[in-house]
Amino acid sequence: MLNLRFEILDAGPLPFAAAPHLVFKLKIAADERTPIESILLHSQIRIEPTRRGHEGEDAGRLFDLFGPPERWGRTMRGLLWTQADVTVPPFTGETTADLSVLCTSDLSIAAARYFDALQSGDVPLAMLFTGSVFYRDDQGALQIGRIPWDREATYRLPLAVWKELMQTYYPHTAWLSLDKELVDRLARYKSRRGLLNLDQALECLLNDADRVTAVSRQ
Repeated sequence: MLNLRFEILDAGPLPFAAAPHLVFKLKIAADERTPIESILLHSQIRIEPTRRGHEGEDAGRLFDLFGPPERWGRTMRGLLWTQADVTVPPFTGETTADLSVLCTSDLSIAAARYFDALQSGDVPLAMLFTGSVFYRDDQGALQIGRIPWDREATYRLPLAVWKELMQTYYPHTAWLSLDKELVDRLARYKSRRGLLNLDQALECLLNDADRVTAVSRQ
């Protein structure tokens, strides 16, 4: 069976993209005696939170995902982030390919909430690979092989790379999915109060809730 090896060399934003993308620089190595005609590569990218520490403010912000820290031994598991595909052109020995990943700040998605909860450090990733590889055998005949799911590469993505990407595309903004009826009620509240936008409506409601809480504690 053809043995392919994968390594993540670097990651950074895709310049001038219409939507936020991260590009992972992927190194692929094969037997130098085997010419590779092409690879149809599929990758599943997972976040591995157990491979880093979470202290201070991070712990509180992760409550929604994993519960209280004393339960993390049972509740903290890997999170599926995304999947991505790339077609690798012909090479012999080793090559590099750009694996482009569409990113989102939608906080209804667990992976986005994890990124948003962290304040510093890096995010441990595991990339699992599969797909089809087209290569030449010793007689020069074209062969097709299947890449098994046990092909893997790990990478620690600097959190600053993610934060900078989100800030570039969504400055001072986070996406939140709400029930349509709730959005309609919020819009009517905004109109009644003569507010400019839904942000101001939410801020007024939260300020009212804070005042009620403060009075109840007196």
